[in-house]
Amino acid sequence: MVRIGMIGLGKMGLSHLAIVRAHPQVQLVAACDSTAYLTDVLSKHTGLKCYADFDRMLAEEQLDAVLIATPSKLHASMVQKALEKGFHVFCEKPFVLDVQDGERLVALADTKGLVTQVGYHYRFVGAFQEAARIVQSGALGTVHHVRAEAYGPVVLKAKGGTWRSAKNEGGGALYDYACHAIDLVNYVAGTPSSVSGVVRHGVFSRDVEDEVYCSLNYASGASGQLCVNWSDESFRKMSTKISVWGTNGRITADRQECQIYLREPAAALPELKAGWTVRYTTDLTEEVWYYLRGEEYSAQIDYFVKSCEQKRLNGQNSFRSALDADRVVAMILAEGSAANPGAGAPLVSAAAAPKGLLSRIFG
Repeated sequence: MVRIGMIGLGKMGLSHLAIVRAHPQVQLVAACDSTAYLTDVLSKHTGLKCYADFDRMLAEEQLDAVLIATPSKLHASMVQKALEKGFHVFCEKPFVLDVQDGERLVALADTKGLVTQVGYHYRFVGAFQEAARIVQSGALGTVHHVRAEAYGPVVLKAKGGTWRSAKNEGGGALYDYACHAIDLVNYVAGTPSSVSGVVRHGVFSRDVEDEVYCSLNYASGASGQLCVNWSDESFRKMSTKISVWGTNGRITADRQECQIYLREPAAALPELKAGWTVRYTTDLTEEVWYYLRGEEYSAQIDYFVKSCEQKRLNGQNSFRSALDADRVVAMILAEGSAANPGAGAPLVSAAAAPKGLLSRIFG
């Protein structure tokens, strides 16, 4: 049995808690959150031992691993404390908000010989796994372009918001939505070497961007696009898609299916014929012992548990691979700040703009 302690009982934390408690190879020892009514309810109705103090839980409980699902700004310090105690760590995405913190934590985990994983759950979606398998087989020929998109309804009005839309806590759409799309690019097509043409707009938010667009550049000469908008209410929930073009065809994958078009059959994957092939996530997904929100959430926890049991130190979604996504985010921030000094400021609506400004814009 893997003895796990939970830190953070918000939306994702409670989802993880339900999955962890149901895992046959896990003993959920304790949970921690600063919100007293949450911990009181859990203690009263489930018997789970709860703490308000993270340091105290780490000091008093016999744990093998911790699962961290707190606001992003807390990740680095909490991950460090857990690693220093010798615990394996699963951390929600994004890994960290500062690349230097990430490099230090990767080195610390390596030194301690500890299992690490970050919650990029899309790597456990069957259609995305199939896309990565096909691209990496070489069946598409030489890859020359990739496009990743993520849209959804998170920030839909100018007032209000949560820690996710605060610059120093969640990091905005770039760290919340775009990091998923970036990690998919890294997973399916490889990590870009630079970015350019960055556009970061605050549609409703003042402190952070609500949409991000940029070009991705590869050392091989291949190109890419990143398109992200979390202020798009035409989507009921987050929708993520990746497309890859190569000299022998193209592939497009989202949560539901993987569409493959090949000009010619590929020796590496003889089961794929010329023309279109569509493979559905329902056919590509292995059954999990517990379903909540999607099989991928249980699958990633099961993978982490098995990694802890097997001492698998550089498995899927390790701190090292998650740091690659953070590096791309850092490049976007650096490029965007230079090209867009006002990034994050809300766009001016025609109704709110002074007449003099409108006449200067539109003549």
